[in-house]
Amino acid sequence: MSAAPTSLSADALAAEVRHQLKAARQQGDPRFLGYAQRALDQWPTTRLTSELQLLRGSLRQSLHQFDEAEADLKAVLKAQRSGPLRSQAWLTLASIRLVRGDYAGSRQACEAFADDYPGLIAASCFAQVDARTGQARAAYERLSRAVHQSRSTRDPVSRAWAEGTLASLAAQLGLDAAQTHWRRVLVMDPGDLYSRAIYADWLLQQDQPEAALALTRGYEQVDSLAVLKAIALKRSQQDDREFEQRLAQRFAEARWRGNLLHKRDYARYLLDVGQQPEAAFRYARLNWQSQREPLDTRLLLRAATAAGETSVRQDLVDWLADNHQSDARYPETTP
Repeated sequence: MSAAPTSLSADALAAEVRHQLKAARQQGDPRFLGYAQRALDQWPTTRLTSELQLLRGSLRQSLHQFDEAEADLKAVLKAQRSGPLRSQAWLTLASIRLVRGDYAGSRQACEAFADDYPGLIAASCFAQVDARTGQARAAYERLSRAVHQSRSTRDPVSRAWAEGTLASLAAQLGLDAAQTHWRRVLVMDPGDLYSRAIYADWLLQQDQPEAALALTRGYEQVDSLAVLKAIALKRSQQDDREFEQRLAQRFAEARWRGNLLHKRDYARYLLDVGQQPEAAFRYARLNWQSQREPLDTRLLLRAATAAGETSVRQDLVDWLADNHQSDARYPETTP
């Protein structure tokens, strides 16, 4: 059990919250987010330091409370005129705005971060925005050159970040190199659950369910990987009734508690495992209201098509065109 927050100093509380956020990332268990939130909720708002406010912004980002997260990050930027807390706030803000489809705002945050912390992470930040605004090929080539030129740099975090970005860009461009980049990421950090999940998803798109199944093995506690495992089992015509029942019960309990955090995963489950297109469309649409990554858009397009929601489908096609995003990434947009 953790010590009561009221008995901790601000620095000790920050260390405790940082530990819980790290555990949530490494284990994919949202309960750790709850522990972090409980600790921060018991701390007086008037005593929030910039570090605690930055951590609360990161927590709210993980909980998909994006408006509240942005407010925390802007407060940090106002209080910190320089230093690592300011740099981290800009980077987190760039990520949130990218997810929300605010590409101009994300680019602005990338520029501010790059001023403080130039390097591969900043280059990856720009590449992600460029890829969402019609410049995927140029973004991939520029970041590839940057990675090649920094081979001697002993910074595994920056390199893993860049390789993960290159993997996503290569997948967007339909390049087989995506697999090479994802493998490099997982060699450097096998616990990168996000990369593991999008790599497994890509393998399913490439009609390689057995390979996707291998990537999900041992990670069934993570919602995204559990759903991908269920899809891989279905496509490879394997039967695991006990696992499928546990997964269905997990989602049912989350709905009952009112804390269904991963709407994208649930919508995917309803669409590709439960064969419930109307329900899948409802959750995919709710998810897309706050998250507009390519995976979110693709899922909503698929769900809208399956549910016969032609007007929503056309709205999405128009949104993609307005943002200069190539239909090549979204085969569901073609007749």
